[in-house]
This record gives sequence, C-alpha cells and structure tokens, in this order.
Amino acid sequence: MSVAQVLETEKRAIGVETIGMTKIFGNLKALDDVSIRVKPGTFHALLGENGAGKSTLVKCMMGFYQPTRGEMLVNDRAGSVPNPRAAHALGIGMVYQHFTLVPSLTAAENLVIARADTPTVIDWGKERKALKAFLETTPFKVPLDVPVSGLSAGEKQKLEILKQLYLDQRFLILDEPTSVLTPDEADEVLGLLRAMTEAGELTILMITHKFREVTAYADDVTVLRRGRVVGAGRVQDLSVADMSRMMIGETEIRESATRVEQPLKKLKLELAGLFADDDEELPAIEAISLKIHSGEILGIAGVSGNGQSELIEVLSGQRLLKHGRIFIDKQPYEPQRDQMDRFKVFGFSEEPLRNVAVPRMSVAENMAFRTFDKAPISPFRGWLSPMPMRRRAKELITAYRVKTPSTEEPIENLSGGNVQRAILARELSGDVDVLIVANPCFGLDFASVAEIRAQIMEQRNKGAAILLVSEDLDEILELADKVAVMSEGRISYQSAMAETDRATIGHAMAGHH
Repeated sequence: MSVAQVLETEKRAIGVETIGMTKIFGNLKALDDVSIRVKPGTFHALLGENGAGKSTLVKCMMGFYQPTRGEMLVNDRAGSVPNPRAAHALGIGMVYQHFTLVPSLTAAENLVIARADTPTVIDWGKERKALKAFLETTPFKVPLDVPVSGLSAGEKQKLEILKQLYLDQRFLILDEPTSVLTPDEADEVLGLLRAMTEAGELTILMITHKFREVTAYADDVTVLRRGRVVGAGRVQDLSVADMSRMMIGETEIRESATRVEQPLKKLKLELAGLFADDDEELPAIEAISLKIHSGEILGIAGVSGNGQSELIEVLSGQRLLKHGRIFIDKQPYEPQRDQMDRFKVFGFSEEPLRNVAVPRMSVAENMAFRTFDKAPISPFRGWLSPMPMRRRAKELITAYRVKTPSTEEPIENLSGGNVQRAILARELSGDVDVLIVANPCFGLDFASVAEIRAQIMEQRNKGAAILLVSEDLDEILELADKVAVMSEGRISYQSAMAETDRATIGHAMAGHH
C-alpha cells in the first residue's frame, strides 16, 4: 500500500450526496429535485433566502423528515435515514442555531449523557479520564467541570461541536453557527473547523447568510431558491455579487442610499444615566448615557442578552425606567403617545407581529395606528372613517412596495419582509426627528434588507437622529456614524466609526477593552 493510500484510509471525514431530493407538504413543494454533493473533507456552504428550502433539506438529511422522492448517499453508498438516530449511526450530526445543552450540568456531564450507551451508574473518574484523552484529539478546548450556564457563548458553541465529535459524527451540519458569537469567537470556531476539514477529519455543511464567512472558510457553495438548486460552484470562482444574484434571481434590489454629510449637527436625543430592571427585578441596564445628533446614526453592537432588549423597551415605553432621564432637543421626554407625536419619535423592531403590529387586524388598520385619531381618518372625535384609512394605506403600499392582496388582508398573512415594509411605511411616512430601531432586518430576505437599510439611511440624510440596535455587526458597519458596545447592561465602548474597525468592536463585544 502506498503512502498516499495509507493517508487516505486514515482520513475519517465522510461525504454525503442527495440525489433528486423532493419534499411535498400538501400543496407546497418545499424541495424540488435537489441534488447536492458534499465531498469528504470539505467545508460546504448552503445559501438561500428564508423559505428557500435549506432547513427542509437538512431535516431530510437528518431523518426528521422523509423525502417524498429522492435518495441520499453516504460515502457513495445508499443510506437510509428513517430518523435522527439512523443519521447519527451513519456519522451525520447537526449543530443547531439555538443551544441544546443543559445549563445546570457541567460540560463533562452534558457530553456523557449525550451518549446512547450512558451507564445507569456513572464512574466519573473513568469518564473524566476518557474525556481528557478525547479532548487531546480535538482543537476545541472547554473547561469540563464548569456548569454550562457559566460558559461564554463561544464556549457553548464549541461544546455543541465537541458533543458531535464525541459521538463520532464525521459529517456536521451547522445551522447559522455564529449567530450568537462575537466576530472573534466566530473566526476562532470556523477556523478550527476549517483546519479539521483540511486534515481530513471532518466534513462541514454550513447554513449561513454571512457572505464574509462563506468567502473566508468555505470550499464550495450551493444556493437554493424556492426549493430548487439555482447555483453551485467553487467559492474561489464566485464573487459575492454572483452569490447574491443566485439567491434572489431577477428581483430588483434597492441601491444603498448615499451617506450625505450633515454640516450642522445639533444634539437631538440624549440618554442620561438610564437604569432599569429585568422581569426578575435584577439590574438589566445600568448608567446608559448616549448622545445622538440630528443627521447621525448611533449603532449599538453587542451579543444578544446584554441589555439591548430592555433598553429598547424603556425607550418605547414598554419597560419602567428606574433612574435617569431622556431628553429630546434638551427637553425632558417620556415615551408616551402624545409626546411621541409632539417630538416626532418613531421606531420599529424585529418580529413586528409580536411587538408593533396586531396580527389579525388588516394591513390598512395596522398602518393607521399612528393616525387613527386624527383627521381625515377621524374627522370627528370617536368616529373612524374607513375610506380615508384605505386610501392612505393604498398610497403607502405603493410607495413602500408592500406585496399584499389588498388593504383588508390580515397583516399576519404577509411574508416577514412585507410585514416589516408595512410597519416601515407607517413609521417613516411622516416627519421623523428621532428613529429608534432594533434588529430591523432580522430574518428578512436579501431584497427587503437592502430596502430597509436604504430607508434608514434616507431618514438620517433628512436630519433624523437614529438609534440602531443590531446584533448584526455588518449592519452597524454599513449604516452607523458612531458605535457603542453594550456588555452586561452597560456601555463598555464608544467610538466614531471612522476611528475604529471590525476587530476593535469585536474585542469590545467579547469584553476586551
């Protein structure tokens, strides 16, 4: 046997291929003849808009769904996957977008209980020795005796991956694996996985929406749209523009609004020493002090769960402010409907159906929330006039390109992007002095993201003071004039965008500053 053959047999990565994979739910063809080949020892990215079929495809590969037609090959042999246990037996594992660890147990305990053959009485001395020996074989290091609740997000993600390696899974499906990580943590985790694929130890199929990660770590890419494969190839042969076009087809994409310099910026919004508690009456935000000028976007970066949600709730009147003051144009401001009108304060956030819309009410009614008690919709006190409401809704639907069958359609029946456009239309159609937005593009398609970011920039160019809270650092890098980082309920770092960079912001998000 040659040296090359010996090396080849030592490689443990496995390849997986789907052939003509089709999945039909009632009248919906979620997958339509999808064939994708992930070669052993490669890092393969799977791209596509929401609803493109990515999740359905990997659920078929993992045995959560049975395909209507088509088959799967593992190392070029037909592999039957009636359930996730069968997938695991073939060496296929999945790391989910949300952690599946038991917070109160240690890392060691989480690993041992994940095994199918965990003994009734566990010899922890023996198990710890075996775990330490196992960790010597992987580049991922986590403290074994610390409860998962005490680990950082990066350590939890490493533990999720370690769990799959410990179970001897050699083909890993990663679902948006960096969504809760700082940029440094994301680069570390993906870099370690990339090294394992290059060594022939592992094969990776990663669902992601971050082009930067695809170009930095993936060998190959497959793009799905409406349940079909619409493009594939070597990453080195494709530009970001090529991959974007594959994802969205011929849809017209809104051009980014040009940033207009604002010569005379007056102080518009000031947060002075804000304190508020969470639902358990523990401190959620502490001593938050920020100044935002007209014609300026201040982006707040940070890993989810560091007080951003509570800050937005305080500013929108949904959470009690314990201490501190809010000023607009140097006048005291409280987030109540009459003062929002007077100071021209508007806003929108992620998941609008949960936060800023009434799902079963019509598009027209939801669009009228800011104006239902004013003429012409309410010409007399207490009376609503439907015709002006519908007329105004039609104007906004056209102006903001909201796709809806009619003004009377329940807003919950619209796609996520169109719900957000409808709320945008409501919040941005008047004179805006202050705009407060939180994760405005979360879970939206490529075209809607471009539209919403352009609308935010246009409001800035018109002179609005904008507070943008986002867990997507790329969004802040694209839009913000200034950046602040929230960590453990406090502002831990502030800078003008011109005087900082991705790495510095990422270090601050990780608590190094």
